[in-house]
Amino acid sequence: MVIKDWTKITPALSQPVLSCINKQGFESMTPIQAAVIPLILSCKDVVAEAVTGSGKTLAFVVPMLELLIKRAKEAPLRKDFVYAVVISPTRELALQTFKVIEQFLREPALSELSLSLLVGGRSIEADAESMQRGAQIAVCTPGRLQDLLAERKHLNLPGRVKDLEFLVLDEADRLLDLGFTATLNTILQYLPRQRRTGLFSATQTKQLQDLVRAGLRNPVLISVKEKASISTPISLENYYVIVEPQDKLLFLLNFIRNRKIWKGLFFLPTCACVDYWADALPALLPDIKMFAIHGKMKQKRNKILDTFRATENAILLCTDLMARGLDIPAVEWVLQWEPPSSPAALVHRAGRSARGGAAGCSLLPLLPSEEAYVPFIRANQQVELKDWTDSGDKLTITDKLRNKVLSILHEQQKKDRAVLDKGQRAFVSHVRAYSKHECSLLLRLAELPLGHVATSYGLLKLPRMPELRDEHRRQFAPPAGAVDLDGISYRDKQKEARRLQHLEEYQNTGVWPSKKKKKMTKTQPWEQAKQNKLDKQDRRKKRKELKKKNLEAGKGKKRRAVTQAELAELAADVALLKKLKRRKISHDQFDRAFDVDQ
Repeated sequence: MVIKDWTKITPALSQPVLSCINKQGFESMTPIQAAVIPLILSCKDVVAEAVTGSGKTLAFVVPMLELLIKRAKEAPLRKDFVYAVVISPTRELALQTFKVIEQFLREPALSELSLSLLVGGRSIEADAESMQRGAQIAVCTPGRLQDLLAERKHLNLPGRVKDLEFLVLDEADRLLDLGFTATLNTILQYLPRQRRTGLFSATQTKQLQDLVRAGLRNPVLISVKEKASISTPISLENYYVIVEPQDKLLFLLNFIRNRKIWKGLFFLPTCACVDYWADALPALLPDIKMFAIHGKMKQKRNKILDTFRATENAILLCTDLMARGLDIPAVEWVLQWEPPSSPAALVHRAGRSARGGAAGCSLLPLLPSEEAYVPFIRANQQVELKDWTDSGDKLTITDKLRNKVLSILHEQQKKDRAVLDKGQRAFVSHVRAYSKHECSLLLRLAELPLGHVATSYGLLKLPRMPELRDEHRRQFAPPAGAVDLDGISYRDKQKEARRLQHLEEYQNTGVWPSKKKKKMTKTQPWEQAKQNKLDKQDRRKKRKELKKKNLEAGKGKKRRAVTQAELAELAADVALLKKLKRRKISHDQFDRAFDVDQ
């Protein structure tokens, strides 16, 4: 969509930036770019809201480079100073932004600018060394930036950001959803007030408005939507389909097989679900390459993502870690196992397709008990879900297919106990995640047929869970024939040796070693733990101030110290009392000693 030519921006863009824009093939500006870039170049703070995939990254990268070019003309930039900071909620999004800026810095006229990526996964010392070499532009995650600002042994970062020109909070609503409110407030206290700030998000929330008031000065609010009645791109088609719980996997398998050559994202409820289906699905879909990624993978995530981007006819199994901001070319379909825990996440999941004006689709299977979710999401998120059955694509589910799929899943678990364990953990974590849905009035755990859901997972047995009732056990379809669960071994020989050792101990003692009671310690997120510590310090400080105030007002006088003579007199009285009790003195003698008559 042609909104405005890059060369007609006022103030005008410099030649190096325009050259790089032309090389990367950005022929015209998107609405968010046309609205935001001139404002930032005019030294305005900006709060920008736009649908996912609308080009928000270029909307802050281009004016950021222009501001630094202008600053360099006024006075040479110091190599040890930081002039621009981009804060992203996840490592993946930070890396993506880093690569976009890196493309611009390949221009000879911009190559003098230094760029650094500051994210978790490596030591603070390594990042400190990276900044020592030069980081005039820093792309970071909030936790790592806060750590570096507080680290004084190797790096004095607060002194390096005192001339900061531009701060960007990318996917700001997601930053707040992940619990970084206190971290962002701490970071803002280190940064100079005389700066430009850009806050970019797909949705506006009350928390976001509070952050705007705290970190921006008289910002211009920009809200760009391609169509007022919907919150997803026009080129994105969103579908839903009503399926029985035991048939959900079968429907999705048929759906994927009917697409000949395609690339898609498959969102699953939890990390454990991703781990299980990453093992199970390749045997069911041998012609499609499977990749898996979730938040508990630390070092491998970037490599997996890069490989998936370069692979055709592939599916990426993922959690909501991948729902925000990431740009993966040629994603045709976004599949979801069930509705996300947050209604807003549906918009972001679907937005991984139809990027930059390309066509794309999303599909959400719903159970019969979840059909009310369709009008709810239309009213709550302005997302119109079309019924897939109206598309004319008939997908039949036969008993032969059901038996074949379940047989394959059962055999995988019998061959390797690790797959059996993963299936159990995946089902348990799925049930727990379902119980924590924000729209729990519509998606009620009490109405979820857990036995049928367990059947769709291809489990060999039902796990022990308080949520499982007799009706769920009747729904569950176990494998044909008896299965010796204790006889299923791990492929990993060391793990199997430990299991056999535990099994022998269990047979002798009746108690499984790993089931022995351990002292459990309640854990909490580091952000919450830090906040609790600060609150405790604040309460202690207030108590001291109150005590001091009371002393000054004479309300809380200190007790007079007891003298040695008084202690000796008390000891003599106690000794006299003991003599009376033992009848060594008479009552008259005791009275005279205490001067009772007087």
